[in-house]
Amino acid sequence: MNELSKDAVNWLTVGDDSAGQRVDNFLTKVLKGVPKSHIYRILRSGEVRVNKGRVGPDARLAIGDVVRVPPVATSAPARTTAATPRRTGPRVPILFEDEALIVVDKPAGLAVHGGSGIAAGLIEQMRAARPEARFLELVHRLDRDTSGVMLVAKKRAALVALHEQLREGGFDKRYLVLVRGRWRDERRRVKLALHKFATKEGERRVRVEDEGGQESETVFRRRATWFDRDPPLALLEAELKTGRTHQIRVHLTHLGFPLAGDDKYGDFAWNKTLAKEGLKRMFLHAHQLAFIHPVSGEPVAFEAPLPRDLAAFVAQLDAGGSADA
Repeated sequence: MNELSKDAVNWLTVGDDSAGQRVDNFLTKVLKGVPKSHIYRILRSGEVRVNKGRVGPDARLAIGDVVRVPPVATSAPARTTAATPRRTGPRVPILFEDEALIVVDKPAGLAVHGGSGIAAGLIEQMRAARPEARFLELVHRLDRDTSGVMLVAKKRAALVALHEQLREGGFDKRYLVLVRGRWRDERRRVKLALHKFATKEGERRVRVEDEGGQESETVFRRRATWFDRDPPLALLEAELKTGRTHQIRVHLTHLGFPLAGDDKYGDFAWNKTLAKEGLKRMFLHAHQLAFIHPVSGEPVAFEAPLPRDLAAFVAQLDAGGSADA
């Protein structure tokens, strides 16, 4: 990409490499060295235009779109090498990589993308570490406090194919969760409609609501129990049949089995007790993801083991009492 003028308006035509990209991510790429806060500021002010019209940060670009970029002072990024990439956050382990996609094990506490006070997320960190990459886009998302398997597309065609699978329910997503209560069912299918709403403070929330809610389905399988504890606990595998916002957390709370460490829908007093016992974050881990490879057409599956903090807490439970598989 040609160097931008610092003193005049730049008009950039979107090519194949940037087609489908969000405009805020596009600007981050072309305005190297400009803080995210300033990029969002020029978007809000209307200084950035796409085909002469104002756009929001989440607008998607298409081939041939013309983007107006105002004069912005930039600073050259620090030079990096392939052996020592510049890091902007915790290390992200790579589980698999080929010419079409990257499978990563996202750590808890790392947002998947920047914005809303977050300077850089997983995707920005990966782009910074791979300045030569022509295309890197998130295939799906995980909440900031959720760890586990995530996909990043390296080609536009792969992204489109994987999104189509997601829409058609072709992904097999499975999570490990720790809940409070005597969960006795070996397998339990839960169908509860969910409704999204915003609190007075503007925080996004979800509740079970039959009237006007979106159909949602989770299949829970019992992995281990600790019924001799006070309170009793259970480790479950949650298989998502639909992918609604906060689906697992809301389903569990509605059933009376709050998720350990859940600061939105869980038991806040219990969470404080758990923190003193060593569990200082939500016990929600995307441990397995299976789908059809977008290039080979073959079924593939990837797993991420429990992170060290969650595995240590389970080991502590085992040490403190018997676990009934």
